[in-house]
Amino acid sequence: MSHVEIPGARVPIRMWADPSSVEDAALRQLQNVATLPWIEGLAVMPDVHYGKGATVGSVIAMRGAVCPAAVGVDIGCGMSATKTSLTANDLPGDLSRLRSKIERAIPVGRGMHEEPVGPDRVHGLPTSGWDDFWSRFDGVAESVKFRQERATKQMGTLGGGNHFCEVCIDEEGSVWLMLHSGSRNIGKELADFHIGQAQKLPHNQGSVDRDLAVFVADTPQMAAYRHDLFWAQEYAKYNRALMMGLLQDVVRKEFKKAKPVFEQTISCHHNYVAEETYDGVDLLVTRKGAIRAGGGEYGIIPGSMGTGSYIVKGLGNAASFNSASHGAGRRMSRNAAKKRFTEQDLADQTRGVECRKDSGVVDEIPGAYKPIEQVIDAQRDLVEIVAKLRQVVCVKG
Repeated sequence: MSHVEIPGARVPIRMWADPSSVEDAALRQLQNVATLPWIEGLAVMPDVHYGKGATVGSVIAMRGAVCPAAVGVDIGCGMSATKTSLTANDLPGDLSRLRSKIERAIPVGRGMHEEPVGPDRVHGLPTSGWDDFWSRFDGVAESVKFRQERATKQMGTLGGGNHFCEVCIDEEGSVWLMLHSGSRNIGKELADFHIGQAQKLPHNQGSVDRDLAVFVADTPQMAAYRHDLFWAQEYAKYNRALMMGLLQDVVRKEFKKAKPVFEQTISCHHNYVAEETYDGVDLLVTRKGAIRAGGGEYGIIPGSMGTGSYIVKGLGNAASFNSASHGAGRRMSRNAAKKRFTEQDLADQTRGVECRKDSGVVDEIPGAYKPIEQVIDAQRDLVEIVAKLRQVVCVKG
């Protein structure tokens, strides 16, 4: 499918989804974004749905401005995946031991490591840049500096909600490791602080939606936000790299005889801001629930905890600002899912996957998400499929 355009106040809204399938609240959010004076373009991915602050699945290109709520509170949230030399035949019939080893190695939910974990603790992880990264914490907003100890101990941890670690198998029988996480609590604290700062600024007082408050170029508030934003995005990148290292260490020990080898990790943010140029114009491109899909760039589009995921390669479609969807996208809220589905439904929909099947993760049931195949099919002009994965182990927070 190619995109359709619906009128917007300042720019058309390019949608890789059927507008009639998008809930009214999300359409209102998108129409509000299209009113912003700094807007240069707006693209909407096929996993679009209503989100807190701004629409999930939206790609917002602005000149000289950025909207912190449009990034979301999990700054730098994204995916990492690594293909291994293991095959399905190397896996035992009972995967519960492997799952419990992963859960012991990687704290989940609100958990953290007892002591900070650095790259020196993880096999083969480069240490360059680590000290410089942490030295820049001195420049973050004063109001969150008291969280430094927590931030160091949460580095290399999963979090909750839709975050996960998985062991998957592709259609050729190769085993992959995959995970989804972001900047943990420190990213949320920084986002909340800056969203609050933006909402106080005079130029945002007449905004159609206070959640769309922006910082504008060449102001101290923008400079402060950019520092903290890019630091948190780097935190998220390091967080996933550490977790992938810990996950590989578990697999290395569990499958000692097979001597597993790991290919280079594919990693991509899907809640972030990037400085990009289109038609000679320098823009700040915010992707909330979208990955970059430039020509030849690898990306990861996961489904839900029982439906598999896709490794993709970008086609470099400028109409989408070189973007693609970040996943299947929810089709119902967490509360609606809890009311509609039971633990038995969860067990039925995740049959064959070694994972939690209790009431605490019913809101993550596959039935609460859009069918991943339909989402992939709607963006054939944005990405090509490299591999289709199905999970056999899924660790949730």
